[in-house]
Amino acid sequence: MPALPSSEVCPGCGAVLAPVSDGGAVHPGASASCARLFEVTLRGLREEAPADAAAATVVRQADDAYDAQHPVAGDPARLRAALDRLGVSLDGTSTVVDRPPGAWRTTIADVAADLDVIDLAVLVESWARSVHHDWSAAASSRT
Repeated sequence: MPALPSSEVCPGCGAVLAPVSDGGAVHPGASASCARLFEVTLRGLREEAPADAAAATVVRQADDAYDAQHPVAGDPARLRAALDRLGVSLDGTSTVVDRPPGAWRTTIADVAADLDVIDLAVLVESWARSVHHDWSAAASSRT
């Protein structure tokens, strides 16, 4: 079996993560290790979401932030929908979709890294705000 590289860069969010040996979770626009980290980080909330409206709201916001950072080539509607939902949930605004920001201030790797000291719901909202801001700033810098 060939040796795995010591790290891989997610093509969507740019997070540098240890590769997964089994191929990991699949999310279009993301590396397997990034998709796995997202899956593992949200697993508990996803399990609670059917019975807990607050958990369901956090999961939707996390899904939108993740989709906004991992656009799928050839599927602009998915990105547009994620950005629209983020904007509405955060400040009622819409974001222009042109090109993704050159860099992200916060990724799922940052959320996962802070889980031991900050509540996941707080982390997800902060991450979602950061993603929304990054897209908004990128759009305004091109006008």
